Amino acid sequence: MNIRSAEKVYSVSIYDDFQAIENIKVSSDTFLVIDKTLYELYRDQLFRDLPEGQVYILEAAEENKVIQTALDICEIMTTIPAKRNARLISFGGGIIQDVTGFVANILYRGIHWTFYPTTLLAACDSCIGGKTSLNYKHYKNLLGTFYPPDEICICTPFFKTLTERKFKSGLGEVVKFNVMRGEDGIRNMEMYLQDLLCRDESVLRRFVESSLEFKKNFIEEDEYDRGIRVQLNFAHTYGHAFETVSGYEIPHGTAVAMGTIAADRVSLARGWMSEEKVSRIEKILFPIIKIDKNALYTKLDSILDAMHKDKKQTGKSLTAVLMQEIGDKMMLNVIHDLNSDEVRESVEYLMSHI
Repeated sequence: MNIRSAEKVYSVSIYDDFQAIENIKVSSDTFLVIDKTLYELYRDQLFRDLPEGQVYILEAAEENKVIQTALDICEIMTTIPAKRNARLISFGGGIIQDVTGFVANILYRGIHWTFYPTTLLAACDSCIGGKTSLNYKHYKNLLGTFYPPDEICICTPFFKTLTERKFKSGLGEVVKFNVMRGEDGIRNMEMYLQDLLCRDESVLRRFVESSLEFKKNFIEEDEYDRGIRVQLNFAHTYGHAFETVSGYEIPHGTAVAMGTIAADRVSLARGWMSEEKVSRIEKILFPIIKIDKNALYTKLDSILDAMHKDKKQTGKSLTAVLMQEIGDKMMLNVIHDLNSDEVRESVEYLMSHI
């Protein structure tokens, strides 16, 4: 698959083994950033004998997704003899992607970058689209740029060693994309949810590909998020608030799954979705959500505050994306009048059913 951006045309390749990694040549102009957990899991198999001084091991924690981490990597990379010909290769999930994409963009005004997404969440969603986002002053993704990799390589065997928490987080985005498709996508999830939960490799690959194909249409039409691409933020106004208020104990994809349920409850109350459709979607989502609900249940005011501080908000009223049934399809509506009572009622419903 090729993705067309204003910056470049970049490729996405999916592999059923690790051959693409085993064939990497680490020359003097190459620098690698590797997720710490991934490095410990695959050090002997994939990352042995890497050149000293050309590897940065990064713990993928939200508190590390900040400007200082990016600057630390830039500082080390300035010692590489190559400048604009330097090549950055990163392995990990969304946090690693955000930090290294930011580095690749700002260092020498842009260097070569190859990304290996190793989580389901990154592989099915964030790896394409070019967004890089850093947290600032306890709020999520307030700093960022647009800078796509030159090449994206997805190796599906990495999904086998994901923790249950991280794997189900990835499923949250997979479900979101399919729900946005309408009846066909919802039926697809109902048919294959158990295969996905069992990590069936062929089914996982198919859903990764279909998720990326779905997102590709939005990002190629609206790369810089000024028009139709904003529809992909469905469930994210809630989701980012859940992440923030929980101190990032709730991972992104799980927060999006929760946000889908809450947003659909608002659509139901407004008469935009049927009880039958909302209930079917919830039956898909609740099995992939596992959190300590006490972490959020008593923090409704904090959730509202975080939603108001979301970078997509433009005024005093809350902006969000809601779904509306039109026959078998789903229309995505950007609304600017989500009110506190709607948020409170939808979050209370969510928390009472988890």
